[in-house]
Amino acid sequence: MEGDGGGTLTEDRTLESPNEAALLVLMEKTGYSMVQENGQRKFGGPPPGWEGPPPPRGCEVFVGKIPRDMYEDELVPVFERAGRIYEFRLMMEFSGENRGYAFVMYTTREAAQKAIHLLDNHEIRPGKFIGVCVSLDNCRLFIGSIPKDRRKEDIMEEMTKVTDGVVDVIVYPSATDKSKNRGFAFVEYESHKAAAMARRKLIPGTFQLWGHTIQVDWAEPEKDVDEETMLRVRVLYVRNLMITTTEDTLRQEFSRFKPGAVERVKKLTDYAFVHYHCRDDAVTALRLMNGALIDGAIIEVTLAKPVRCVYPFFAGASLFPVSLLALKPGQLSSAVTLLEYYCCKNSWAFPEYYLHSTPGHDGKLLLIFKVVISTTRSCFMPDKLCTVLEDAKELAAQNALWSLGCNSPGSLSPPPPLSSGTGLLSYGCTRAFPYPPYPLSPSLHNTPQRLCIPPNQNTAFF
Repeated sequence: MEGDGGGTLTEDRTLESPNEAALLVLMEKTGYSMVQENGQRKFGGPPPGWEGPPPPRGCEVFVGKIPRDMYEDELVPVFERAGRIYEFRLMMEFSGENRGYAFVMYTTREAAQKAIHLLDNHEIRPGKFIGVCVSLDNCRLFIGSIPKDRRKEDIMEEMTKVTDGVVDVIVYPSATDKSKNRGFAFVEYESHKAAAMARRKLIPGTFQLWGHTIQVDWAEPEKDVDEETMLRVRVLYVRNLMITTTEDTLRQEFSRFKPGAVERVKKLTDYAFVHYHCRDDAVTALRLMNGALIDGAIIEVTLAKPVRCVYPFFAGASLFPVSLLALKPGQLSSAVTLLEYYCCKNSWAFPEYYLHSTPGHDGKLLLIFKVVISTTRSCFMPDKLCTVLEDAKELAAQNALWSLGCNSPGSLSPPPPLSSGTGLLSYGCTRAFPYPPYPLSPSLHNTPQRLCIPPNQNTAFF
């Protein structure tokens, strides 16, 4: 069906839509073409007079909660308020109704951000509110159950043989043995379509690499942060550290170019966050330290992303109870919650946190948690103390996870019972640390959930 004004509507099947006349008017007015194929209707892509490649990543938004009887003639004028539209894709049912969501690609990132600001939770019709958030094409797959002795080059070679469009493989070395990988890798493809085709080929579970049945799933997409926010970041994210590398070592190495530049360092297992007083110093350190060698490990340094991905909650939305086991480990950002997840997964009792304190040399009250899992009669305590309660609990959970070998998804075996009375803290994946040289006192006043010191403490655990 063609309009007199230059817009063209083509179809891969008969389209019976009650608003065909309105769509023709829209195309005549804008000069955009429209085509329906594969369950979606594309308006534009590219727009009239567009030259060059499509807009870059970050220019597209996702629109949800669209009334099923609303179409481009009503939607496009609303979204044009934010900026010039490159392409509007409305998902369609065979019946001719829309499927309740769409993707709008703008010609600039600024327009996409403006659309989120203006139209998220916008009342599109009386009592009908749409949701608008950033949309990112995922081009990365997670590949699990890879032999730990395989190098990046080996994985790249095999994945290139069996899938098309591979552009990179990301492998993280083991925290305890840098010559081995962690049993998983991320494979980056040239496009979302190439990644989807590879996933379709590999996901049945019958595909093997080096005699191992691999696990394949979409990788959690990296969250984009707007440029204005990133220009204010003065914190560095450092990974691929040795377990034995200390915060003092990191402070020394990251302030070597300018003594006193580092505000504080927070290290957890094999990664850390280095906070600077000044952003310029953080940028200088990023340039100098990325790829540096610390304690025998080549580290990776990036600017830390300061925001979390949040979505609007719409009035009247249906809520359903969900089990912790229904979540993916990637949805759990806290070590405390991740430890509960693994305990639940293995039918163990939930961890109990026993708080102790000691006065520091400068008079500050220092805190440390002992983590007890009664099912396995195991207890764990880190070798560091904290001044902030939440930091101490998170550190204790991190230490317990590493001691149990739970740093990545996979089945677990209960660890052997921990012997008591040795004066040492046993670490399942590192070395033994002596208790601090000063006495620890139980703290009886801070008692959040599963945080207690019962009067009849079991001497097998303490």
